[in-house]
Amino acid sequence: MSESISPAELKALIDQTYKVEEEYVALRQSYNHLQSTIEQVIEFLPNAIWIVESDGSIFLQNSQGKDLEKLFETLHLDDEDYEITFNERSYLIKSAHHNEKRLLSATDITEQKRKENLATMGQMAAHLSHEIRNPVGSIALLASTLMKRVIPENRPIVEEIQKSLYRIERIIKATLMFSKGVSAQKNPIRWWQIREALLSAIGYYSYGKNIEFVFPEEDFELIGDLDLLTMLFSNFVFNAIDAIELDEEEEGKIEITHSFKGLVHTFEIYDTGIAIENKKWLFEAFKSTKERGNGLGLVLSKNIVESHGGEVGVCEGNRKGFRFTLSS
Repeated sequence: MSESISPAELKALIDQTYKVEEEYVALRQSYNHLQSTIEQVIEFLPNAIWIVESDGSIFLQNSQGKDLEKLFETLHLDDEDYEITFNERSYLIKSAHHNEKRLLSATDITEQKRKENLATMGQMAAHLSHEIRNPVGSIALLASTLMKRVIPENRPIVEEIQKSLYRIERIIKATLMFSKGVSAQKNPIRWWQIREALLSAIGYYSYGKNIEFVFPEEDFELIGDLDLLTMLFSNFVFNAIDAIELDEEEEGKIEITHSFKGLVHTFEIYDTGIAIENKKWLFEAFKSTKERGNGLGLVLSKNIVESHGGEVGVCEGNRKGFRFTLSS
């Protein structure tokens, strides 16, 4: 004989069912809210985040993770922490396991690695420069003495030795300046002082083609460090000479233009040499597309310009060159 359910018991059962359903809905809402909160938190993080199921599928990821989808496909899910290079960028991969899911993060450490590498290379270069400086100084002294005694037909040989020594001394000076940093001692100076020093430096620079140099003839005052500004203009002019030397034409031209407005001097340096390659490397230390380059000239030029309150960049237009400003 089956037991009958009283109306009171049926009502209690129905009420209990509604209550369970309400608790389920509340729990589901709580879960959705928690998931939404988690999504907001990981979206706020600056690095790429993936929450991965045990089978390797992605349970949750932020927008940075979506952008690095191809990177995720290369990751080793079982490894803990390691570094990886992807599309010329360096990433630190961190991994943590919780329940049946794994949390992965990818932090872009390219700039940090670059600074570490530059610091290491700068220290090594500075050490080598100190070691080289003394013997180079001795050779320069001997070459100067030899120039006074050499027969006239051998003078061009000694002159080439002196020009090569000048190049080595420039590299040593640039390397030591890079390792120590640029510090400008500003004073009122005249353009003719820079111009004369620049022409003298060109006389020591070795090149074989017929190059026309067109520099501003008018004199004007600047506020700056004479030695640093001379190095600045020399770096750009020597780069232009090297570009002309690599060009197929037998002649070349280097022109410096100047304008002054609102206490700001603007200089543009044009040349007829080969086109600029790999512009992303232009102001990157120890990277150069030239056989004669050491990768420090434009980096130091940028630092010198910035130490004088200016900016530097590539000229836009039909003529190839660089533009930089100096605050008066």
